[in-house]
Parts: sequence; C-alpha cells; structure tokens
Amino acid sequence: MNQSAPKERKPRADALRNRERILEEAKRAFTRGGGDISLEDVARQAGVGPGTLYRHFPTRDALLESVYRAEVAKLAQEERRLSDSLAAPDALRTWMLLFIDYIATKKIIAPALNSIVGGPTKLFESSGAQIKDAIQSLVTRAIASGDIRADLEPLDLLRALVGVSNVASAPEWQQSAKRLVDILLLGSRPSQ
Repeated sequence: MNQSAPKERKPRADALRNRERILEEAKRAFTRGGGDISLEDVARQAGVGPGTLYRHFPTRDALLESVYRAEVAKLAQEERRLSDSLAAPDALRTWMLLFIDYIATKKIIAPALNSIVGGPTKLFESSGAQIKDAIQSLVTRAIASGDIRADLEPLDLLRALVGVSNVASAPEWQQSAKRLVDILLLGSRPSQ
C-alpha cells in the first residue's frame, strides 16, 4: 500500500486575516506596554476569541517573535515594491525612511524581546540577514544607475541611522535620523 504524506493545506483566507489582525493589535499592545500585556486583551482588540489567538500563537514569546518577524518581513517586502515602482535613488531614500520607523518599533519592543527564553539573538540574526539583503539590493541598483558612488558600503548607511537612534534618547531622534538620510545620500553621490 502506497501511503504518501498528507498534503499541507493552505490556511483559509479568514484565518490569515485573523492572524494579521492579531499581529497588528499585538504590535500596538507591545509598543504601549512592553512584554507585560494581556493576550486576552489582544484577542479582544483584534476581534477574535482567545482560542483563535492561542491557535496561531501558543505563547506570549511566540506572539512577540511573530510581531517582530512580521515587521522585518514588511521592511523586506517594501524593498521589492519600491524597487519596482521608484527610480533607484528614490527607492533607497524611501526605504531608509521606513528603516527608521522599523528602528523605532524595535527600540520600543526590545525590552520585551529580551524576555524571550534564550534571548533574541537568533531572531536578530535572521532578521539582520533580510535587512542586509534589502539595503544591498537597493544600493546595488543605485550604483548601477549612477546615482551612488561605487565604493559605498551599504551597511554604513544603516550603521549611521542605528547610531543616531542609540545616541539620542530624546523622542526627536527620529526627526534627526530622517534628516540624516538626505545628508547620507547627498554625500554618497559620485564625484563629478
């Protein structure tokens, strides 16, 4: 008798919508309250029952990791979307501005991420690779178009933005970082 492994079913559309609503509400809750949030409140705010939440995210750590991974995935997807719709320098600039928003979210939920059993190191490593790939792709495209110097190291752009977020503890660090994007890109133009 030939027994083949059962085919994995695609999640239903409503299940995917529920998962997305839970992730969005959880992001808001973690942003407001760090790791000390009520999963039942998250479910209620997302408009689902607790069973639906626990089916998708059996633990608080699983939910927190999923929120973080979803933010990184959105940032990576934006690289592709921007590359398809904007000129190379505009795509790079727009993505860098989105990266600042990502840093802000990460800073807010970092204390909760540090509470994950075993720490967030593996989570940060996998997300770091996606972010590095995105900036590398954008810079490579901008170099090919002649808008950026060929010797630019893509990670230097990110290091500068992360540096501003780590040095400035005041809420206006984001405005400073957004101004820095234009300064960095202006300084990255090829010599005439």
